[in-house]
Amino acid sequence: MAATMTFRDAIRQTIIQEMEHDPNVFLMGEDIGRYQGTFRVTAGLFDRFRESRVLDTPITEPGIVGIATGAAMVGLRPIVEMMTMSFSILALDQIINHAAKAHYMTGGQATVPLVIRGPGGAANQLSAQHSHSMEGWYAHVPGLKVVAPSTPADAAGLLRASIRDNNPVIFTENPGLYGVKGEVPEDLNFTLPFGKARIAREGSDLTLVAYSRMVHVCESAAEQLAVEGISVEVVDVRSLLPLDMETINASVRKTHNAVVVYEDWRSGGFGAEIAARIGEECFDDLDAPVGRVGGLNVPMPYARVLELQCIPNDQDVIAAVRKLG
Repeated sequence: MAATMTFRDAIRQTIIQEMEHDPNVFLMGEDIGRYQGTFRVTAGLFDRFRESRVLDTPITEPGIVGIATGAAMVGLRPIVEMMTMSFSILALDQIINHAAKAHYMTGGQATVPLVIRGPGGAANQLSAQHSHSMEGWYAHVPGLKVVAPSTPADAAGLLRASIRDNNPVIFTENPGLYGVKGEVPEDLNFTLPFGKARIAREGSDLTLVAYSRMVHVCESAAEQLAVEGISVEVVDVRSLLPLDMETINASVRKTHNAVVVYEDWRSGGFGAEIAARIGEECFDDLDAPVGRVGGLNVPMPYARVLELQCIPNDQDVIAAVRKLG
């Protein structure tokens, strides 16, 4: 059985179900309780679980993640909501030097079952300091797991897996997805494995590789290219760390062409890592160099017309496909 709901509601429902399933799960972050969250993901949770399990924190990301890391090391399972993933920059020391390394540096004696989740990427005129796509930064760090779902079902399955995992997980939610609707299994134990991509659309001429909201952009581009007789396969990465190169490579070996699409800055974004690995592992199968479509390498403008020019869209993807010939 499955129920249709938004991406936002899939996350909220999963948090509620996991908090009811495990009393060690709790939520903490800025304005997540009485205010119910900036993007209303935590609406109703404070009234349901009260202040002992839904903690409104001061504006101090280093303190929030530091407390959550310590709590995780002694047996609790905290979920930290970042008001925006851009603010997690302030907690890089706690995330990278402590949460990600504690298991290794204690010889396996300590685990850190911590989820850090929140909106990552451009929303709508949130300007330069609130629009970072941080997932590629964290996918660079051993000891973390990093996921970026694109559908309500994937959000539910990957979030439940993240909460139950004994490692720190970065769970990024593109704000442009919160209103997207889809079917979500009603199974209270529904999870999706880390490191397993999915084929979002079958095709034979070219592979588009993407994650998060860019999967929908690629699907739109694929529909338009199909009218021209170009059959495009879309691979939804879902999990950046670990990364499922087996599924990506199998698709590229079938189509012999690939374009990687990501919202992050084009220079040094995680799509560059995927493109490099395709080039290394599928060199003899490629009919053309791997293409890339990424965000412009500029601070995100506030003006909407300029903001839209910085974010990849379906026409950018179509242009990259045509460039491959």
